[in-house]
Amino acid sequence: MSKAGASTSSSDPLTQATSKADRLGIAGSLLCAVHCALMPLLLSVLPALGIGLTGTVDWDQTFVVFATLLGVATLSLGYRRHRVHHAWVLLVPGLVMVWLGSFTSLHDHSAGHAIMMTCGGLMIAAAHLLNLKLSHRVDRLVLESQGTAELA
Repeated sequence: MSKAGASTSSSDPLTQATSKADRLGIAGSLLCAVHCALMPLLLSVLPALGIGLTGTVDWDQTFVVFATLLGVATLSLGYRRHRVHHAWVLLVPGLVMVWLGSFTSLHDHSAGHAIMMTCGGLMIAAAHLLNLKLSHRVDRLVLESQGTAELA
């Protein structure tokens, strides 16, 4: 196996790290979407149970910054491997939605905020999933081409 082929295979540490980062992005974005979908319900039920939330940290904004850094980093690395922009078509609008939902007047924890954050989180998760699939496709093609080169 040539050095060039080895550097693009799934055994490459950078490829493995990117794959793990995409999986973290998928899980985190899905958890965010569930959190944003259920939080308004939870906030409306807690006072009826005599439980109040005071002085809580607003984790939406922290997550949005982390999701942005993780998404841009993993999709940039993925794009360098597969050269397909489709995941960016999902990531950018998803990030716009969560940034608008977290850093504008929509950040009022209303139904509009919940919908914006849930949809944005699902789009970010889909972008990571697509990036992961495209990267795996490149790995398969590299392995197939190495197999046919060895037979020739």
